[in-house]
Amino acid sequence: MSVTNKILVPIDFSEQAAIAMEQALNLAKVFNAEIVLLHVSDDASRFSKIFGSEDTAIENQKKEVGVEVQLNEVAKEAEIKSGVKVETMISHGKIYDKIAEVGDMIGATFICMGTSGSVGFKKRFIGSNALRVVRESKIPVITIHGKNHRRGCKNIVLPLDLTKETREKVNRALEFAKKFGSTIRVVSVITSTDEFVVNRLTRQMDQVQKFIEKEAVECTAEIIRSGRSGESVAESINDYSMKVKADLIIIMTQQELDFTEMFIGSAAQEVINHSEIPVMSIVPQLKRDTTSFTPY
Repeated sequence: MSVTNKILVPIDFSEQAAIAMEQALNLAKVFNAEIVLLHVSDDASRFSKIFGSEDTAIENQKKEVGVEVQLNEVAKEAEIKSGVKVETMISHGKIYDKIAEVGDMIGATFICMGTSGSVGFKKRFIGSNALRVVRESKIPVITIHGKNHRRGCKNIVLPLDLTKETREKVNRALEFAKKFGSTIRVVSVITSTDEFVVNRLTRQMDQVQKFIEKEAVECTAEIIRSGRSGESVAESINDYSMKVKADLIIIMTQQELDFTEMFIGSAAQEVINHSEIPVMSIVPQLKRDTTSFTPY
């Protein structure tokens, strides 16, 4: 079978980037994909190369050669170890711009990147480059924050609310579940005591569960309330994901398509910020005429 899928992995030679690459290699085997390792040098080094002294230019050139050698060594080792084809690219510019640009250019199926952004502060963003890639990429981005991950994907957590783009998220979860033999765990966090809202969400979850099970994929559905006083929706989702030993959380990044291209819903952002479990962020591509889930 010919390889048509590509997984883009940004590499800065950090420990977290190496962990992301390992996860990408596992994905590549299942999705019959090849890996493209991308190293981005920022504009500052390029400007110093052009406008700096001759000694500076020579030093920068040596660094670039060193980066190329190191990148090729990483690629060769990964290819031998995994049996997956690994290519390399070096680009110059703003890191987040180039990652999104290259992902689009090569037609990547996923972007898989490590992030070492702090989880210590409740409102602290993930690493700024990762955040911008998640915001700007039209391609699903899998952010890898934690250190320890299983090879497979036994449990997929699928948080649901009443937004319009539910179906895209469900279809992506189904794609992964069928490839890995996963169980999809649909979960909703109740933040309202309004009976109409609760009933509507319950109906939607029931529809989603039936649709998933009709696709011969095991599915559970659960509505939960915050387990601790003052616990946010995102904290409840992350706590639930840890409890069920999830391997992947799938979220939509925009709450409404027509709000702004650069918007990430606060709950989605917080899930990404604090999850030790890989998070796939999907930008909704299509508008829906109804807020309910309608299987097709």
